[in-house]
Amino acid sequence: MNRRLFLGRSAAASTLGFPAILRSASPNSKLQVASIGVARMGGNTMRSVARHEKVEIVALCDVDRAHLEQAQKDFPAARRFRDWRELLAEGKFDAVTIGTPDHSHAAPAVTALRAGKHVYLQKPMAPTLHECRVIAQEAAKSGLVTQLGNQGRSSIEARMTSEILRSGAIGRVREVIMWENKPLSWWPKNEELRPKADPIPEGLDWDLWCGVRAPVPYLDKTYHPQTWRAWYDFGCGEMGDMGCHHFDTTVGALELKPARRARLVHGGSSGPLWGKSRIVELDFAGTAYTAGETLRVTWYDGGMEPDRSKVIMPKSLTKFPASGTFWVGEKGGIFKPYGGRPFVLPEKSFPAEKYPRFKGQDHYFDWVDAILEGKRSCADFSHGGPLTESVLLGTLTDRFPGQWLEFDAAACRISNHEQANALVRREYREGWKVAGL
Repeated sequence: MNRRLFLGRSAAASTLGFPAILRSASPNSKLQVASIGVARMGGNTMRSVARHEKVEIVALCDVDRAHLEQAQKDFPAARRFRDWRELLAEGKFDAVTIGTPDHSHAAPAVTALRAGKHVYLQKPMAPTLHECRVIAQEAAKSGLVTQLGNQGRSSIEARMTSEILRSGAIGRVREVIMWENKPLSWWPKNEELRPKADPIPEGLDWDLWCGVRAPVPYLDKTYHPQTWRAWYDFGCGEMGDMGCHHFDTTVGALELKPARRARLVHGGSSGPLWGKSRIVELDFAGTAYTAGETLRVTWYDGGMEPDRSKVIMPKSLTKFPASGTFWVGEKGGIFKPYGGRPFVLPEKSFPAEKYPRFKGQDHYFDWVDAILEGKRSCADFSHGGPLTESVLLGTLTDRFPGQWLEFDAAACRISNHEQANALVRREYREGWKVAGL
């Protein structure tokens, strides 16, 4: 099928319903999975899903031939594609994992959903609020099983923290403080956007890599293979990278809707790169789990330290962690290093026996099992969409330091700032347009 014709018809394909695996009379049928992006995090997702005994990886798609060749060593029978549009036009699979650079999330995700494919999508869902909203809407219409790649949501520590927050152990939550100060290992070695391109590495289809964005010259040590996240056209910076992980527990446990407004109080950028550090304040509408009508969440990254006068460290920790969250409650707090266990403070008020117990949960298997059993996954897009929208509102402040950006979630627009509102949606280049995106 012609690529452009296929994309134009993709909206009608959502009537296809559930794939054959759910209609099969044989309990031994395997879920046939295709993977778009098969290196690094995309490759990790693919291999993690493939560990499930009911999964068969049947197709591989990547713009870099070296990545495809490496992946095919593990899945020799899988069909190979360079262009995700050709993969989805062929369509001989039940579900797809998408682990591409951020700018290449929305188009394949929406097209796959309209084609009746279950989707596992790496975080953030997309780099713009509009794309994120369309993905969530298409998922809701399709009835398919979706999963956001914020795998920390499945961890014992995160689920324990959620339960403690909802139990009222620290009373209702007054404020939340988050910080992410790991080194920016993905920052490009070259920041000079020279007009003359460097030689494109053999086997890399650079035009396909640029995808929906306007093509730029290939420059060595600049975008590919893993430094695209620093560039405004292709990634979402540090907050976009880690925000979905940090915000997940707060948004889920406290049942928060997308943030009402956000403001950058430190940092900012105006050129092709994201700022290297930031402090962002976000205000959410209060819920039954918050102390007031509004909940303030403050985000720190790039070496910016949180206000220590508000953060209480547990005695057993001797070094302030590089990344973590502190929830300020009416009668105490919860300190949680990123990836670590929560500490309820004051510690004497919450002895070890009060901490809830959970069994481990595999985030990737949760998605597969949800498909096989016809249920909802733990991080489906009805959760991942609003979560990502709050993070993206925070990233949007990078261009407008000191200014509150008011988010009208119902209309998916910035209601008080036309320049910011113009960045809610970005146009796709010709040949890559997808209806609605």
